[in-house]
Amino acid sequence: MKQRTLSKSYLFWGKGLHTGCYSHMRIKPASVDTGIVFVRSDKHVVIPALAENVSSTARSTTLSVGRVSVGTVEHVLSALTGLGIDNAIIDIDNKEVPILDGSARFYTDKMADDPLVEQDAERKWVELDQEVCFENPRTGSYIKLVPADELSIDVTIDFDSRVLGVQKTHWDMGCDYVKEVAPCRTFCFLHEIQHLAALGLVKGGDVENAIVVVEKPVSDKKLSRLARAFNQPELSVTRAGYLSNLELRFPDECGRHKLLDVIGDMRLCGGFLKARVEAYKPGHATNTSAAKLVRNLIR
Repeated sequence: MKQRTLSKSYLFWGKGLHTGCYSHMRIKPASVDTGIVFVRSDKHVVIPALAENVSSTARSTTLSVGRVSVGTVEHVLSALTGLGIDNAIIDIDNKEVPILDGSARFYTDKMADDPLVEQDAERKWVELDQEVCFENPRTGSYIKLVPADELSIDVTIDFDSRVLGVQKTHWDMGCDYVKEVAPCRTFCFLHEIQHLAALGLVKGGDVENAIVVVEKPVSDKKLSRLARAFNQPELSVTRAGYLSNLELRFPDECGRHKLLDVIGDMRLCGGFLKARVEAYKPGHATNTSAAKLVRNLIR
């Protein structure tokens, strides 16, 4: 298979989920063997999308070179991987990728119908000669990569949640990423929001870019406070247990979003994997730790 890049550039803009900072981001074609690289155009710093550049995994994946960083990279990396793009340059003028609607749908809506450019070089697969596994004994989460002829990913989420239950999702290169994965939005639990805010996160979060899961009854007074915080006229809790008048795009949308995240974080291995990936209760710390192990093996 030949390497592929975009046939033109695409511009996106908006606020970051965690910093609230507004940024403009342009995804551009790139030459053979570029891979995926971020360019902080305001700082003139190039940040390759590689696991050794991961500097933070606090509810998203942040890449850094020196003191310059770009955060929440996983959704755009997932989209580029799902679309089969080997080489792209991502210019961004601030420190966090726009959250858009919390999914990868905005990327695929713009890019999926345009032809890709086949380049004059074979795809450089990331191939393993042994099993790679990273486990977090505190949480019980793990991610295991087994050598295979092609990429496949199986994800299980289990938050001990009465609303979400246990959700299992699957993706491989033969599945329709655009329809089955890209539309799935990020999520959090209502009881986490105050804690995340205290950590300086979710400054750009609202009910337009995240699914909020509600495990316990919420008073009208608290809903009123939340409505003011989210700049909404009013908020409610659906019968299914979600904040506001939310309509899920899939019954297992939260599980599919975790799958979306794993696809993006696995791209930090440096290309397209030839591996069977099994992820249980995945998070960015677990995902990127596994990607770092892969990078150590292949470099």
